[in-house]
Amino acid sequence: MTWFNEKLPETEKAFAKMRESLFKDSALDTKTKELIAVASSTLMRCEYCTKVHAERAMQQGATKEQIAEAIGVAMFVASGSQILWNNVYEDIIGDSDAPAE
Repeated sequence: MTWFNEKLPETEKAFAKMRESLFKDSALDTKTKELIAVASSTLMRCEYCTKVHAERAMQQGATKEQIAEAIGVAMFVASGSQILWNNVYEDIIGDSDAPAE
């Protein structure tokens, strides 16, 4: 984030401080937090973030299988959220049993 760091150095420092405050063992261990970050990054469709957090998760002892499961859970949440759009489609299209006009 060189450009960002140059333009908003105080914000970059605050972001780094926030990361430092979160990504340490506390109620959740760091490996678990990195796996959550992998799943979140997948949902945010941030390829770079997913890669970085997967690498950090492995540095914290996560296996490739655990990373795959975290991504799988993210995919499940994403697909499940789309299923609920059926209600929206029903509202737009109307009664699915009624003949088209």
